Amino acid sequence: MMLCISYRGWSLPTQTFQVSATVVNGCLISGTNTGVFGALDFGTQPGVGSRSVSASYVQSSTINLACTPGTTLNMSINGGGNYGASRNLKIANNTDLVAYTLYTSATHSAASAIPVNQNVALTYSNANNITLPIYGLLQLGGVNRAGTYSDTLTVTLSW
Repeated sequence: MMLCISYRGWSLPTQTFQVSATVVNGCLISGTNTGVFGALDFGTQPGVGSRSVSASYVQSSTINLACTPGTTLNMSINGGGNYGASRNLKIANNTDLVAYTLYTSATHSAASAIPVNQNVALTYSNANNITLPIYGLLQLGGVNRAGTYSDTLTVTLSW
């Protein structure tokens, strides 16, 4: 004989548990060539005469810089390989220099100057695609030796 009893009020014990995650501020540099950020090219200039020449930094299309929204991003740029009293471009196989200054604004105002090895706070409108705001002003004076002048800068980002 089999006894079948049904208890409608019985159930398995249940409990709740919490699920959470903490997202911290941060930035990511990604792409195929993250060691080359971009270029600042003052173009081809006549070797005679005094003038100021401006240029805008062009970020490499092979990299992407993104930060969590609200992250304070700082940029520091060293003096380059030819630094003296200022940043300088140097002609290959010679000692001739041409001075240049970096800014965070195309207005080249004193307030937007980028000092050597000092953090500059950056503002950005698109946290998923940040372009470094770097503008240059080249100071050509008198007669300059013909040739290609160059410098290599190191950019350090911190947050």
